[in-house]
Amino acid sequence: MKSVRGLSRRSVRRRTGRVLVEGPQGVREAVRFAPEHIVDLYVTTEAAHRYAEFVDPAREAGVLVHETSDEVLAAMCDADTPQGTAAVVDWSPAGLGSVLDTGPRLLVLLTNVRDPGNLGTVIRGADAAGADAVLVSEASVDVTSPKVVRSTAGSLFHLPVVTGLDIDETLAALAAAGIRRLAADGAGESSIDDSDLTGPHVWVMGNEAWGLEPQTRAACDEVVRVPIHGHAESLNLAMATTICLYASARQQRA
Repeated sequence: MKSVRGLSRRSVRRRTGRVLVEGPQGVREAVRFAPEHIVDLYVTTEAAHRYAEFVDPAREAGVLVHETSDEVLAAMCDADTPQGTAAVVDWSPAGLGSVLDTGPRLLVLLTNVRDPGNLGTVIRGADAAGADAVLVSEASVDVTSPKVVRSTAGSLFHLPVVTGLDIDETLAALAAAGIRRLAADGAGESSIDDSDLTGPHVWVMGNEAWGLEPQTRAACDEVVRVPIHGHAESLNLAMATTICLYASARQQRA
């Protein structure tokens, strides 16, 4: 119980290279896409029957499945209601070089993102839009945080996520790889409705409160805004990112 609960601390996650996946959605996707990386799967007796669709395949794949009580599971998990199941999974970020070697056409680069729910939701949205990878700056919230992992709803195991990036170096590497850098900003001179999104590009997204740093915005090839037709002051970061990614996906698949 102590070792699993310890994964709520960043220092423990860094030392062990493990993350805590809580809830049926995340655990199901870990079983489907990364069963060889699951160290232990914990499930209550009731949940073992309810979620047999992935608990039984986990056992068949040789995953160590431990049946436990609701109280013990709650004591191990970060979430108030872990919904009967959790898993400890070996996870490591992808490398920027390996992502660029695949010839990506759609990426998102997150700078100074501080809210775990936003980061997790962006990863989930990028997965849904068919993005090739999510890139995360060193100044952003830790991707392995239990809150981030929960918010991805299993998408953490679907696409590469690169972490700890220096923004200036990353923008330079993307340019060298022939990837257009689009800064998403409400003050952008061009609208997303009029932008050519057919070629390889990366959406560069800023902090929830202050947006992009001026030097980061200036280093991009184009500054693009998402038009607001109503009276809302702005869009939530995860919402704006998903809109941008889907606009790109729509053009690239046309």
